Amino acid sequence: MSLLSGKKILLGISGGIAAYKTPLLVRGLIKLGAEVKVVMTPAAKEFVTPLTLATVSKNEVYSTFTATDLDNPVWNDHVALGLWADVLLIAPATSNTLSAMAHGRCNNLLLAVYLSAKCPVFVAPAMDLDMYSHPSNQNNLKTLTSFKNKILPVGEGPLASGLEGKGRMLEPQEIITSLINFFTPKLPLKDKQVLITAGPTYEAIDPVRFIGNHASGKMGFALAEVAANLGASVILISGPTAEKINHPNVKLIRVVSADAMFEKVKEHFDSVAIAIAAAAVADFKPDKVKAQKIKKEKANLSLSLKPTEDILAYMGLHKKHQYLLGFALETDNELENAKGKLQRKNLDGIVLNSLQDKGAGFSVSTNKITFIHADHSIKSFPLQSKIECAQCIYEQILAL
Repeated sequence: MSLLSGKKILLGISGGIAAYKTPLLVRGLIKLGAEVKVVMTPAAKEFVTPLTLATVSKNEVYSTFTATDLDNPVWNDHVALGLWADVLLIAPATSNTLSAMAHGRCNNLLLAVYLSAKCPVFVAPAMDLDMYSHPSNQNNLKTLTSFKNKILPVGEGPLASGLEGKGRMLEPQEIITSLINFFTPKLPLKDKQVLITAGPTYEAIDPVRFIGNHASGKMGFALAEVAANLGASVILISGPTAEKINHPNVKLIRVVSADAMFEKVKEHFDSVAIAIAAAAVADFKPDKVKAQKIKKEKANLSLSLKPTEDILAYMGLHKKHQYLLGFALETDNELENAKGKLQRKNLDGIVLNSLQDKGAGFSVSTNKITFIHADHSIKSFPLQSKIECAQCIYEQILAL
């Protein structure tokens, strides 16, 4: 389910400060299955090295019309490069490069590739806000649009000049999303909202102590990333975790306690098409939270506990049009316990993983899952990365 599998992307880099982001852009494209080759202007080498880009792309980087091989000159065929690519992406596209593209000037290899390319061209402008808004640059962008080039919007925020405003190159993930939408306009989750809970919850005992568990949030964040790449608008509600996500289709809401997670789930549940409860919500919380730190004065300490809100049961009781998926982490009688939870919580499916399986469970980047449908049909998967597990989970959901 690699969204850019087999796509050939030629990345053109011109000499702007935003070029420092291009290794991350290359890595993100390759992660989704694309093959990437890079063409740089001479000025771009002042901001990012050809060696870095050759390493991350695993391809030779081109920057001049000729190269030297064993003391013999070799022509870098700009026509062949343009014909090789499914897409030419120019990022960053500086004011100078945009002007040359608009007026047919050809004083470096990148411009020669652009002028001979037969594939679609994506342009990610990057410059200071006054330069970007200048009528000459706006006219150049209009000219390139008339050439059927696809001009990406600019970001807004702090700029290299110290000013703040429009002109930033889009972040790598935002550019990647634009390419995904171009290559796969009929993404299976396009225009769908997906709600995902992730991570643990911490239930306060006193101001410094809590009841919690070892959940890392890795599975929930992987599910959010894959859903977003499938076109969904994702609401990710996460308990305390070190995991991060940078995707324009993901809204991350961080919470701490089960009560806080429950309130956010209630706020968003009615509007989603799919809800996935991947969080390891604490089952119990202290009956009373001490206002001050409990001193270590006695050998034994007793805590009175009460159940937390059963978030998954709430969703199962109130679901209407939603597909509802739960998780079951078991240590014994795995299948029987998971099937019981499937029935009790009124789920459409449940993902079972066992702590008996090495490499599965909490705080690792791999998992071994079994998917159980509402009709009790079962599909088991081998140990694999949590991103791959997430892809398998959506394949099972979408198969319905």
